[in-house]
Amino acid sequence: MDPLLTVKSKDSKTFIVSFSLKTGATSYIIRLQNPNRFIRENIVSSSPAEIESLDPYTEYSLSIMSVNSGGQSQPSSPVTAKTVLPPPQLSASSPSNNSITVSWAPVANAVQYSLSLYKFAWNTTIITHNTSNTNWIVYGLDMGSVYVIKGFAWDPEGRKGEDRSVHRPDDKTCCAIYCQCLHVSWERDEGFFGSLQYHVMSDQNLTCNSTSSSCTLSPVGCGEVHTVRLSTSDEAGPSDPSGPVVFITCDPLPPQSLAVVESTEGSCTLTWDTVTHVNSYTAFIKRGDGAEESCNTTSRSCTYNCTCGHTYLMSVMAFNQAGSSPEGQVLNYTTLPCCPEGVSIYAVSTDTFEITWTVSRGAELYQTRAADSSEVILCNDTAPVCALSDLSCDSSYSVVVTPCNDISGCYRACKAHTQITAPCMPMNLMLTQRNSSCFSVSWTPNNRLANYTVTASGDDGTRTCNTDGNSCDITDLPCGSKFEVSVIATSPAGLGLPSYSELLETGPCCPVDQVVDQVTQAMSNVSWSPAKGAHTFITYLTSTRGHARCHTMDSHCLMGCITCGTNYTVTMEAISHSGRRSNCSYEGFSSSACCPSGVRLYGMAHSSLRVHWRGAGSSHSYVTELVGSRNNYTCTASPGESSCDVPNIQCGDVYTVVVAPLSPEGSKVLFCTQRIYSVSCAGSNLGTVIYRGKRSVD
Repeated sequence: MDPLLTVKSKDSKTFIVSFSLKTGATSYIIRLQNPNRFIRENIVSSSPAEIESLDPYTEYSLSIMSVNSGGQSQPSSPVTAKTVLPPPQLSASSPSNNSITVSWAPVANAVQYSLSLYKFAWNTTIITHNTSNTNWIVYGLDMGSVYVIKGFAWDPEGRKGEDRSVHRPDDKTCCAIYCQCLHVSWERDEGFFGSLQYHVMSDQNLTCNSTSSSCTLSPVGCGEVHTVRLSTSDEAGPSDPSGPVVFITCDPLPPQSLAVVESTEGSCTLTWDTVTHVNSYTAFIKRGDGAEESCNTTSRSCTYNCTCGHTYLMSVMAFNQAGSSPEGQVLNYTTLPCCPEGVSIYAVSTDTFEITWTVSRGAELYQTRAADSSEVILCNDTAPVCALSDLSCDSSYSVVVTPCNDISGCYRACKAHTQITAPCMPMNLMLTQRNSSCFSVSWTPNNRLANYTVTASGDDGTRTCNTDGNSCDITDLPCGSKFEVSVIATSPAGLGLPSYSELLETGPCCPVDQVVDQVTQAMSNVSWSPAKGAHTFITYLTSTRGHARCHTMDSHCLMGCITCGTNYTVTMEAISHSGRRSNCSYEGFSSSACCPSGVRLYGMAHSSLRVHWRGAGSSHSYVTELVGSRNNYTCTASPGESSCDVPNIQCGDVYTVVVAPLSPEGSKVLFCTQRIYSVSCAGSNLGTVIYRGKRSVD
């Protein structure tokens, strides 16, 4: 939305334009167009702004555009305003010692004139007068007094025009204003008959003679003190001089060396050099927006109300009993700019403040200063916004926006605002494993007062913990998982930067299922289910009679050197890619009973065969199997026995013989050695039993 524009006349050639300020704007363009379609543009930085050098009693169309680094906005809706009439050019004279005549040239488009008269330094109007003429005579005034006459014209729309003042002393009481002379008069002695000569003498070596009741001393200067004596002479000779009369000539010299001191906020003191032979002074103060003030004093200073960011025009006139000084030095003084209002500080990042404020009257430049205990950061800009970067974390800064202008300098008593930067980033992150599912996270404390949040993020979700110290435990971590761990600090000033991340890896999971299968009497196959996070596995079979170990990336392992008839403890180490290990324990494994040795086959009476062996222990039963081409035979030996008889053997066949121990559950050990025997016939009986060798189990 365009800035809201309001316009009023300061005088006949100046508009005061007020508008709402827009965030982000660095300046504004005010466009004027007069009835001749002439377009003029003024660049201003703040509101209100003065548009000068206009034509009196002329209508203008005004619009405004806001400007920043990206360009300018579209013009606002136009506003029409008209300058007021110029002031009448008053001219005053004093035709007698109790009257003043005021005249002026006609003002174009004026329908009436208003004049007012008041005694100088009284500020109280004595007479007001409205007229359509161009002159005015005022009677009944005090001799030797200074009067101020103000006048302005009215336009057809009923608007008051710019006013103009003149000062008019009554010069009939002293001719020093015009002829630089001193008029001296006295009462004649009407009872004296004869020729009488009057002699006037001044201590300034001036004389004059007269036979009447007055004469003139000249030349005299402004503000001079004359001690005057009068004497007479006739044919008899001169008389003694009269008593002295002290007289101060008109128009004392105007005060010089005007200076202003801003004593306290809103109060200024105007000073000047002392003028001799002066009874009092009147200071005139006119502010840039048209407000006026005067001050009467007998001292050489005057205190008046001065507001920040204004320009004042000041002059001082001196008075004595003879009159007033002419207008002297005019001092142009600009007060210090106003302090910015609405200062707001935003932390736009962890090390940067953005400071904004409303435009302050009289400021052309702003100095923004942020200071903590160790550093000062400065920023100078004409715009009501500033960014201060590279600030220290977790620090309290005192921020002051100082307004400046080229004329009066900088006002360095503006209020400071305190702002704390975001907390510092935690450093030196360390991870310590407490158990398989818990890690302790610690860091170097580097903030005065902060809360910390530890976050572990991974494929298995997010885990957090909070503390106001410098360590925190992350719990319930699943096995075989990886997490990125970081710590971030928070404080009333906001959120800091997160720490650098550390990789947290839990130990790999143990396989859920594990199976041991005995392949041979001295060899077993161990297999297991997949395990998350595990890259390799080390399997251990451990007993009092020895152990076996294998290391593999597979999910199975063939282990040798197994002792038969032995109880083994089964354990495993699951190892991740990074070398993290998890210890896994399983149900124990018992190897099968040992196969018998020294197996022999003997022929017996009645077509029987006896199988004999040497057993490895007395706690197992054995089963014997004879497998021929036509018949198969079995026999079982009880625990502690080492032979069994097989009846009714058919001779003339080759038999595969195996003797194997039985498990407690009654299953046969499958990997005992098979032996081959041939059995011949001797008539109807068994003949010779011949050993043919061994055959391994498939």
